Amino acid sequence: MTALTELTLSQALAGLRAKTFSAVELTRAYLDQIERLNPTIQAYLAVTGEQATAAAAAADQARAQGEDQPLLGLPLAIKDVISTKGVETTAGSKIIQGYKPIFDATVVGRLYAAGMVLLGKLNCDEFAMGSSTENSAYALTRNPWDTERVPGGSSGGSAAAVSAGMAAGTLGTDTGGSIRQPGSLCNVTALKPSYGRCSRYGLIAFGSSLDCPGPLARTVEDVARLLQVMAGHDPLDATTMPVAVPDYLQALQGDVKGLRIGIPKEYFIDGMQPEVVQAVRAAIQQLEQMGATVREISLPHTEYSLPVYYIIAPAEASANLARFDGIRFGPKVDTGDMRSTYNATRGQGFGPEVKRRIMLGTYALSAGYYDAYYGKAQAVRTLIKQDFDTAFANVDVICTPTAPSTAFKFGENTGDPIKMYLEDVFTLPASLAGICGLNVPVGFDGQGLPIGMQILGKAFAEDTILRVGHQYQQATDWHTRRPALVG
Repeated sequence: MTALTELTLSQALAGLRAKTFSAVELTRAYLDQIERLNPTIQAYLAVTGEQATAAAAAADQARAQGEDQPLLGLPLAIKDVISTKGVETTAGSKIIQGYKPIFDATVVGRLYAAGMVLLGKLNCDEFAMGSSTENSAYALTRNPWDTERVPGGSSGGSAAAVSAGMAAGTLGTDTGGSIRQPGSLCNVTALKPSYGRCSRYGLIAFGSSLDCPGPLARTVEDVARLLQVMAGHDPLDATTMPVAVPDYLQALQGDVKGLRIGIPKEYFIDGMQPEVVQAVRAAIQQLEQMGATVREISLPHTEYSLPVYYIIAPAEASANLARFDGIRFGPKVDTGDMRSTYNATRGQGFGPEVKRRIMLGTYALSAGYYDAYYGKAQAVRTLIKQDFDTAFANVDVICTPTAPSTAFKFGENTGDPIKMYLEDVFTLPASLAGICGLNVPVGFDGQGLPIGMQILGKAFAEDTILRVGHQYQQATDWHTRRPALVG
């Protein structure tokens, strides 16, 4: 019999409904896996074992009484920048250590209402700022495929937990690639929904015009199952769009015959790892063999995505993080003087990457520089979005590498912020444009490290990219492979 922690969400749900095993048994299997592997992987910052066991028992009782819900009894885990009522939520930062929200984020509340069993909170780069999870103030999350390498970031804990069988599915957040890139590095299916598809209420904000909560799991079908519950308008978040939510599971059933795939020439550049190029092109060829048509396209403003993002996102972060001063939020370092108390609290509470981005953002917003930097960046952001609008007039989806390389070793990029920022070079444009993106595993390099392909769709076309990803996974088995340490 397949180990319970090896089941997909859909398989686990079928087993629970057939009463092949109980939610308590399934939850205990995951808690045992966490106990065994988390000391090595360090994906979890908090494990809610007692709460999870009680919730699983309640799910079993509800099912015995004839009740059913979309996720009833399924063990999931949540990135630590997403608020969970009564469960410590730190955003990977010392400055709000000990903070226990008095409410659930909307996406968490919807998962609870659908029957989720919460296993715990997952490690991340501090305030979701990073591409490797090396910026967490608490732990160094390791890639299950090679524990000397990073899992990606900022949702590194979310991707590593799924990859190592320590959660059936997880939630992450994506500001500039923070769901898709760790999905690629950990061989996990990972979705950034369109901006406005899922509520941001209850997220600890980094970049308010960019942040998107989204699901990570083993298969596209599992991701679709989670998105179905999460998606939709929220009156508590004015940026959610009041548009209909499709039946994502039903949408998976279509094929890709006649589908038009665009391949942007700007995403295959010098300096990329050759095995990444080969794997992604092979995956595109697979879709072509399944009936899709492929054409080269151009997204001419792609080269400006990196500087645009690293003006806009830090600017928004500088405003959002002003509240963490030891007075309104977070522990205070009281020096007896207001200014020095403020400086000491923020100086000790924030890590170096967060300080760097606050300074960048404050500078870009300062008098005399706002028009030259922030205003110009917003204008170019519009051009980047227009590139995608033009492309989607002629193609249905766009396929690209998710990351330019496979997982890198700890410390390899930490001394060079620009080199680290380049890890998100292929994911940033979609975030700036507000469109949806899906990472699907498409192969491994010569060292056995995962490679991912990004499937991009126009805003609110999650059903289309999920269908493409699902059909690809029906024809391949890359997503079924597990790291050796899982056993």
